Amino acid sequence: MKQLLLVVTAACAFSANAAPVRSFLTTADQQHLLSPSEVTAPTKADAVIRVDPKRQHQRIAGFGAAMTEGSAWLIRHGMSEAQRDALMRELFTRDGNGLGFEFTRLTIGASDFSRHHYSLDDMPPGQTDPELKHFSLAPEREDVIPAVKQALALNPRLQVMASPWSAPGWMKTTDSLVQGQLKPEFYGAFANYMVRYVDEMKAEGVPIFALTLQNEPHFEPGDYPGMRMPPRTRAEVVGKHLGPLLAAKGMKTQLLEWDHNWDEPWSPLSMLSDATARKYVSGVAWHCYAGDVAAQTQVSQQFPELDVWFTECSGGEWKPQWAETLPWITRNLIIGSTRHGARGVLMWNLALDPAHGPHLGGCKDCRGVVTIDPKDGKVTRNIEYYAFGHASRFVHQGARRVDSDGGATALDHVAFTNPDGSMVLIVSNSGQVARRFVVQAPAQRFAYELPASGVVTFTW
Repeated sequence: MKQLLLVVTAACAFSANAAPVRSFLTTADQQHLLSPSEVTAPTKADAVIRVDPKRQHQRIAGFGAAMTEGSAWLIRHGMSEAQRDALMRELFTRDGNGLGFEFTRLTIGASDFSRHHYSLDDMPPGQTDPELKHFSLAPEREDVIPAVKQALALNPRLQVMASPWSAPGWMKTTDSLVQGQLKPEFYGAFANYMVRYVDEMKAEGVPIFALTLQNEPHFEPGDYPGMRMPPRTRAEVVGKHLGPLLAAKGMKTQLLEWDHNWDEPWSPLSMLSDATARKYVSGVAWHCYAGDVAAQTQVSQQFPELDVWFTECSGGEWKPQWAETLPWITRNLIIGSTRHGARGVLMWNLALDPAHGPHLGGCKDCRGVVTIDPKDGKVTRNIEYYAFGHASRFVHQGARRVDSDGGATALDHVAFTNPDGSMVLIVSNSGQVARRFVVQAPAQRFAYELPASGVVTFTW
């Protein structure tokens, strides 16, 4: 197995006052996988990237991936205890060059990446439970809660958000977890359902810092839980039910709007135009599957007081080529979403098996950050692992994104200053040829040649 996350000082300063620079490279041919590399003295280059740590932007909460029910089950039952402990430490700490994930997402009830379809208050067809007498976290106690508690024990700073894929079927027009809309007479019951989840998860030792009202509210999948919630419905549920209920209980859990793709910025803009709902919303969440990352800024320009979050994107076998996918993820998610304001960035499944599951309906060829073979517990670290590692290993919770400008065609970059004052610069080359560039920052100047389709992280 290639284990690649060695931390060594790979370069030295090029002036008396400059601090040592370390650089870590991943290449599309997989010959370098977060491997130490060398910077050089400034010489003629294609471009200059200037970093200005005095011009600060959003505070970073972290990078990570979703702990779906399928991922949690696989981690807990597809590995030996020793294998599981080693992988969880690798993912959720920076010990021994771990990735240091500090942000994760849970599903409230089932998604397509669950072994069966369920909510936390299922009833027989035709029956209802508006007082939530049958509400139970029992399905989450099997694997999700133990897995997240292990992650929290390893990293108490882990930020946990949660999203429902569907309300219980009896609240919906279909009387089913699949498809349909929330009935108006159950808006209040759904708000209570969400608050009950947060309360009981806290009692289990899993604090939920943020909720979204509905995963992908403009999509009704035909074979797994989903629910259509147009802007007017979201505004009414948040403004008249969920927001006031959270406030009355003194709960600090934040509400994030949208949680869907970049291609429909009009939808969160429409929901947020409702002044009553708007006062309970703290941020807007985005997915990658359609549109352009610049939509994040389109909305935040109208509502600059709201945080930006990037909450889902999946890798998959539809894009297996490292030369295409490595720079795409880095350019759009790590660099693009943070340059467009994201405080946190998430991939979808943390772990899947070689058959792209466990799942029931939905995506048949999605790829996890890691692949776990339940036959022997072997772990394969995927493209997403390395792309996200270029940020999560080096950019610590509480960091600030700072200005970086310049560059050349096919070179994308983003810079951060950590709470300890250290600097991080991530550069991606999505072009077909190597690019040589100079990095210029206060008391720091160095050069680097980045291979085609490669990604590099600098720290100093």
